[in-house]
Amino acid sequence: MKAVLFFASPIGLGHATRDIAIAEKLHGEEILFISGEGASRLIEKKGYRVLDAYRPEKFIVQDGQLQQSFKWLMSYYSYYKKCKEIAKGVLAEHEGLVVSDEDFASIAVAEGARRRRVLITDITETHFTRGAASLIEKKMNGAMRDMMKKCDCVIIPDDGDDNGNVSYVGPIVRKATADRDTLRRRFNFSRKTIVVSVGGTDAGRYLIERSLAAYRKLRDKLDADLVVVPGPSLQVPESPDYRNLGFVDNLHELIYAADLVVSLAGRSTMDESIAYGTPGIFIPIKGHFEQEQGAARLGYKHEDIFRLESLIEEKLGRGGRNNNTMNTGGAEKAAKIISTLFV
Repeated sequence: MKAVLFFASPIGLGHATRDIAIAEKLHGEEILFISGEGASRLIEKKGYRVLDAYRPEKFIVQDGQLQQSFKWLMSYYSYYKKCKEIAKGVLAEHEGLVVSDEDFASIAVAEGARRRRVLITDITETHFTRGAASLIEKKMNGAMRDMMKKCDCVIIPDDGDDNGNVSYVGPIVRKATADRDTLRRRFNFSRKTIVVSVGGTDAGRYLIERSLAAYRKLRDKLDADLVVVPGPSLQVPESPDYRNLGFVDNLHELIYAADLVVSLAGRSTMDESIAYGTPGIFIPIKGHFEQEQGAARLGYKHEDIFRLESLIEEKLGRGGRNNNTMNTGGAEKAAKIISTLFV
């Protein structure tokens, strides 16, 4: 069977959310997603066919800091080899274009099978380790760059100048189904509302705990409601202090309807916050280079976790939404590139 074979990294939910945004712009193409865990559940809830095949290694995070990064890197390499075997099985049964959102195993297998392939990625190299361990990571980065050069196209969801097989399409965000006032009524947001979200892993438990502590101290002063979205990997107890929405498939709409979002520094959540003009506070996992770089773009660092109270008060006190929203045509541009290669 011929289809667009969409391999979405299951590490977090950000890859799945932007891939759904692209899939919504692919009209007429048969799509089969390959992912895992919470990402697979999210994709399936949106009505797409998905193979729930991947079981990613989890980051070891304590008090908001990444631990044992070299051990995680070695575990990730073992996971990568397992993913290659899964990808081989998928490609043996299905014809069609291979699209990978930071699932480099499928790119490697597709290269060996001489299949057309598109890579979607925010990063061109990783920086998880230091010292002697970084020599191994450097070698892995070299292999990753070599795979990128051989792809039919590399789509980067950011602004920049196209170069060779690299196409910059701008941020990729999901489209809301209604205007903000309608969404606020739908979600019963009658007062100022803070949404706390930590994505698809259990790495953000510390941020939820810190946010709850800050909110309880500020509650009487702020006259605002708190909504917690812990995602598929965390269990948060029920409390009269806040609304616990659990795992949702429309976080972008909650962000749009909210007055403030507090989140880990995942790229998709930050882009959706900017796109919909909702002020945000983004706390990166310390030692997670990708989150630290992304947060720095917006002026945040890990240590801001210790001043959540003042940040929340400051952001809500301004009383307005951001006017410097960004271009949100990235999904359409990415879909157009993919469609031209799907023959």
